[in-house]
Amino acid sequence: DELPQIFNVLMGEMSIVGPRPIVENEAARYGQHFALYCLVRPGITGLWQISGRSDVQYFERVLLDVRYVSSRSTLRDIRIILLTVPSVLAARGSR
Repeated sequence: DELPQIFNVLMGEMSIVGPRPIVENEAARYGQHFALYCLVRPGITGLWQISGRSDVQYFERVLLDVRYVSSRSTLRDIRIILLTVPSVLAARGSR
């Protein structure tokens, strides 16, 4: 499912780690935090994915994205990538 997004990473349109891409009608749900969301490229994986994806309410997803953007670092990205593997294998939060 995420494999085609690797192409977007190679083209510089996405990052491996970052907030999930959103569609236009979701922008309003970010409210005052939308400007912060726009500071980074969307990612294939991020805090939302390792926190249970579908088990996380949308407002919590927004807060996770805000937390990521506010405190991002290479070390944090590596940690998120490493935690993504067990989350995907366990299919945690997938529907």
